[in-house]
Amino acid sequence: MPNHPTLDGVNFMDGFWFQHEPHEAWTWMREHAPVYYDANSDVWGISRYHDILAIEKDPKTFSSYRSPRPHGNSLPMMISMDDPEHKQRRKLVNRGFTPKRVRDHTPDVIAICDEILDRVCEKGECDFIWDIAAPLPLILIGDMLGFPRESYDDLLEWSDDMMRATTETDQEALEKGIMAGVAFREFLMGVIADRRARPPQSDLVSVLCHAEVDGDKLDDESLYQEGLLILIGGDETSRHVISGGMLALMEHPDQKALFNQRAADDAWMERAVEELLRWVTPIKNMSRSATRDVEMHGETIGEGDQIILFYPSANRDDRVFDDPFKFDLEREPNQHLAFGWGTHFCLGASLARLELKIMFQRLAERMPDIQLANDEPLPWRASNFIVGPEEMPVTFTPSAPVGA
Repeated sequence: MPNHPTLDGVNFMDGFWFQHEPHEAWTWMREHAPVYYDANSDVWGISRYHDILAIEKDPKTFSSYRSPRPHGNSLPMMISMDDPEHKQRRKLVNRGFTPKRVRDHTPDVIAICDEILDRVCEKGECDFIWDIAAPLPLILIGDMLGFPRESYDDLLEWSDDMMRATTETDQEALEKGIMAGVAFREFLMGVIADRRARPPQSDLVSVLCHAEVDGDKLDDESLYQEGLLILIGGDETSRHVISGGMLALMEHPDQKALFNQRAADDAWMERAVEELLRWVTPIKNMSRSATRDVEMHGETIGEGDQIILFYPSANRDDRVFDDPFKFDLEREPNQHLAFGWGTHFCLGASLARLELKIMFQRLAERMPDIQLANDEPLPWRASNFIVGPEEMPVTFTPSAPVGA
């Protein structure tokens, strides 16, 4: 069967192919080639919801021991581990993400959201990404980890530079990523040393320093690796759901009107957040490695082959979602895969849902008429991992700060 035109010469590792989400190609793949081998990247692409779910539920056959990027090297963090090592590491890190700890952050999230909006509310305009979307997850993660507020500008820059270096081949981007990694390592090791020298505190670094499960504790290197994962994972993903979710609302006036009307209803807003997550799906894919030969849809995935799971494709699969290309804040059911599934289900999912719910509630109340400042195309990040607009100028009716 011939390729769909959008798959001619495709490379599943090419960030420009993901730049505006190739839903036309994924739709064709789901129908005609749900297990598709890309010779250019030497990677199998999986596009259907139930196939991705089955792979996520079978870590013995589809291993995470290599990098979450295809053909990468194994990383010394839990995202790149299989059980039992992954399970043990996750038990330790989970001490910082229990349901009670997440719920206890509700007043902090409200205060941070209002603090962020207070900085721009009187101006009537801002860059939605860098003034609103990016600061929230960075401040929340930084506060949870117990980092000093004066470090947050550096943390935001380091996080962005390190993420770019994972997907871009530009030499300058790679060098900046390396420098950011060195700087963050030095910074975090200092924080770890400080927490080890003190009695247990309430911040996440202290909790992880003193956490123990079945006699196991995290050493300094493990603490650094998981701290790095928490910073980048928590910062980049939530940032893009906030920006992508607001863009979707502005592009769908009927849903934005409904959103402004119903956002104060917590139960309704929790349902709406699930649609924002499905629609944006910030992580575009994750990689797995086959531990044995596997037959899927008439194709043979060989032992050692690299597999890439297309989460945005799964979240538009009409075998699971009615009218999947309709943005519907009242969609039910909505069992999306934006957080993955199974043993590697996103550890910070509850925290992400909380910050999304509260930020969008505060935006509905404080900036209900927010809109794009102009009709110019938005600059978009080219990445094969996390994709979204780089800038989003918006306008709104000026208002007084709530903290005034």
